[in-house]
Amino acid sequence: MSLSMYSASVPVFQKMLRALGGVLEKAEAHAQQNKIEPAALLQARLFPDMFPLTGQVLIATDFAKGASARLAGEEVPRYEDNEQSFAELQQRITKTLGYIESLPREAFDAAGERAVTHGAGERARHFERGDDYLTGFVLPNFFFHVTTAYAILRHNGVPIGKRDYLGL
Repeated sequence: MSLSMYSASVPVFQKMLRALGGVLEKAEAHAQQNKIEPAALLQARLFPDMFPLTGQVLIATDFAKGASARLAGEEVPRYEDNEQSFAELQQRITKTLGYIESLPREAFDAAGERAVTHGAGERARHFERGDDYLTGFVLPNFFFHVTTAYAILRHNGVPIGKRDYLGL
């Protein structure tokens, strides 16, 4: 039996978004225990030209919901992108999980062969096949932003490790 497009996407997003939520919980607790202003962590970045923690979480959730919608042949839901607290980031993760879990598995059946367009205008990227879109574009970007969020927090002293990143 081959791996379905659903199995290669939705469960991966679910696992890693839940792990990201766990890492954010530990970051919030670390800030409270050490009397660190939460904004110091939420706006932290690895380098000045990179997005801060908040941006990394927003983009990771955007990739999960956007890819799931496109692969299922649905319109991508729009979020306001105005989250500024740990609680709001957790709500966004929960909303994203709820959305991707609402998509029927059968909607992904032809996704591997379906053409996909990501973005609009000059930034639009066209993929002749959904499997190329998922494996060559979405998953690398999704993992980049989840990993960068983890790295920002680890760099700022939050006591997290590989098990946290993996959601174990």
